[in-house]
Amino acid sequence: MEVFKILFVFLMTLLLVLKVALSFWWSPRKIEGHFSNQGIRGPPYRFFIGNVKELVGMMMKASSQPMPFSHNILPRVLSFYHHWKKIYGATFLVWFGPTVRVTISDPDLIREIFTSKSEFYEKNESPPLVKQLEGDGLLSLKGEKWAHHRRIISPTFHMENLKLLIPIVATSVVEMLEKWKTMGGKGEVEIEVSECFQTLTEDIITRTAFGSSYKDGKAVFRLQAQQMVLAADAFQKVFIPGYRFFPTRRNINSWKLDKEMKKSLVKLIDRRKENACGNEDMKGPKDLLGLMIRASDTTSNVKNVTVDDIVEECKTFFFAGKHTTSNLLTWTTILLAMHPQWQVRAREELVMVCGARDIPTKDHLAKLKTLTMIVNESLRLYPPTIATIRRAKADVELGAYKIPCGTELLIPILAVHHDQATWGSDATEFNPGRFSNGVSRAALHPFAFIPFGLGARTCIGQNLALLQTKLTLAIMLTRFTFKLAPTYRHAPTVLMLLYPQYGAPIIFQPIATTATTADCS
Repeated sequence: MEVFKILFVFLMTLLLVLKVALSFWWSPRKIEGHFSNQGIRGPPYRFFIGNVKELVGMMMKASSQPMPFSHNILPRVLSFYHHWKKIYGATFLVWFGPTVRVTISDPDLIREIFTSKSEFYEKNESPPLVKQLEGDGLLSLKGEKWAHHRRIISPTFHMENLKLLIPIVATSVVEMLEKWKTMGGKGEVEIEVSECFQTLTEDIITRTAFGSSYKDGKAVFRLQAQQMVLAADAFQKVFIPGYRFFPTRRNINSWKLDKEMKKSLVKLIDRRKENACGNEDMKGPKDLLGLMIRASDTTSNVKNVTVDDIVEECKTFFFAGKHTTSNLLTWTTILLAMHPQWQVRAREELVMVCGARDIPTKDHLAKLKTLTMIVNESLRLYPPTIATIRRAKADVELGAYKIPCGTELLIPILAVHHDQATWGSDATEFNPGRFSNGVSRAALHPFAFIPFGLGARTCIGQNLALLQTKLTLAIMLTRFTFKLAPTYRHAPTVLMLLYPQYGAPIIFQPIATTATTADCS
């Protein structure tokens, strides 16, 4: 009997060793050989950790100090791509632990992935801490459930509905700018705009997407800010299956934050249900939370939306809505401060289109061509999301390449936006004029501009983000001229999305009128 036990333990140990060898050594070597035969190489795979150590080392070194005032930010922000592209070409392998990713930056191949062959690809699974932060909503849902939720939520983001939100957005913007003016008196004032724009977008999201007051959403944003630090840390580590269940200090903090987050969101949902009482104004703007609650109350719907579903969608829109828009506003303001001649051009257009009005109407916004060009150039040079990943659901041909099922494809959006072969020799310069004939003609390839993704999974909130950004900038430009503060240090960095590492201090001077310092907290 004892012999059988020993034999059993030996066999189980042998099976475990074989499984580890298969997963962490033999399979990666087989994949390397498969792609090498197609001319795709990359830095060599290292047992278990892949290329993570080198990758994180390059990223840490690149972000260790500020850079010159230049928009050539690829070597700093995506340093591993910039470095390995010079060695292996634009299409190469990079290993995140035992998981292989193939970098794809050719616009023709990107078009296949997102449009003509999109049925063969899906979003990859985010690390657990990241998923907790961004919610199991539209960003991560797949298949039928994703389509169902998108149908429910999409009326919130129809242009006719968004136009009804303009007075609400304008109120928040004017309140912020009046505070700045008071801080500076009749002189100039230094504002750390990245913090102020985060507060602004938090206020706007709570009012427009959830039909509620800012104080109701403030707790959720505070909790997400804490979760974001944990999630960013997780991005820099090899994913170990099952590690999230271990009671480490980081995991315990994450569990506690997630529990508090759900509690705050359920309270917000319950309050909204009580206030609605079945008597919502059908002529007013449709908000995301109201649409989700109505879907959950439709008892005849076999695909009923649960409270948990609503909580996850709220997480997604609190996170994505805030950071995409606030980052876009921050980088556009920095760019206009660096290039004041475009402030002048945008201001002249505002006078021509809006006349004496300092708050544009919905019709005015559509006519602000120069401002649209400026925002598009900001999205090109400093896209909020610098890369995205898709996973092959089956063996598929991508251009001339054969991609095995399970392979992850890394699309470096920032690299695509900065490619001189597509955008010309001035690809790293701020030139909004390249968009004078529209987005499709700005580059040599119409799929070279992808700040919000492409195809069926294009960011559903992009129209709201663009409306908020253009309206905020329009009102700001009519009230202030602005320039970089002497303390500004140019240091784009990634913390999930693209941020100014040392903040964005900007000096504002009221128009028609020197100095105080203030921040928005």
